[in-house]
Amino acid sequence: MFRYAVVGDPVSHSKSPLIHSLFAEQTREDISYVAKEVDAQNFDDFVVKFFAGGGSGLNVTLPHKGRAYKIAKYREPRADNAGAVNTLFVNEEGEICGDNTDGPGLITDIKYNNGIGLGGKNILLVGAGGAIRGVLISLIEEKPAAITIVNRTIAKAAALKSKFSNVLDIEISDYETLNGSFDLIINGTSLGITGEVPPLSIESINSQTCCYDMMYGNKDTAFVAWAKDKGASEVFDGLGMLVEQAAESFLRWRGVRPQTGEIIKALRRL
Repeated sequence: MFRYAVVGDPVSHSKSPLIHSLFAEQTREDISYVAKEVDAQNFDDFVVKFFAGGGSGLNVTLPHKGRAYKIAKYREPRADNAGAVNTLFVNEEGEICGDNTDGPGLITDIKYNNGIGLGGKNILLVGAGGAIRGVLISLIEEKPAAITIVNRTIAKAAALKSKFSNVLDIEISDYETLNGSFDLIINGTSLGITGEVPPLSIESINSQTCCYDMMYGNKDTAFVAWAKDKGASEVFDGLGMLVEQAAESFLRWRGVRPQTGEIIKALRRL
């Protein structure tokens, strides 16, 4: 049996063990997958011992994605672009390697699960932290007409603009000076944890705007409820992204990509 785990602090709320058990059942892969709560001080030691003891792969969640990036000897280009790693594995030489599957997970959910094209769209990204950084290159590769990043601290948005200036001229703004409406608004802030929403103007949404929250919950997130109330044409949470990024990790580890549609539906029913 091949051993996998998700590592975070906290991590008891994670749906990853359930998701990967459903993947394993569907694909007939012989794996075990558990959640491991590990604090920052012990993260490196845990990772080294896990792989030295025969572990096959780790998913990494908050607050360890940046540390996982540093511990990986080799990283996929999309992990380098993100500056974060959410999937660890070892190569044939036993060296720890890192990938980031958040971007592909987001794109697959938006485009294929929800039927929202990204090419030629005017996209607003809300927030400039790790969640947005982790998916930005994947969004750019979809060739939108424009991407604007809005953030309370303009310097953080400016840092992302500078990092990706060679592939797209990203616009940046604070909330007070943000103008116009957008085809797609993606919320990458963590404000929903406390039931808050970003201070976006109602003018950011028109009757054709689609809104997407990278967070998810057992009921509508604060951002999803706000977007529905403001008249967005379509509104989605991040549960599909969670499943799709997990499927990308599973593919990396096992060489087979699970069918995700029924699994997303099953999770919605819980």
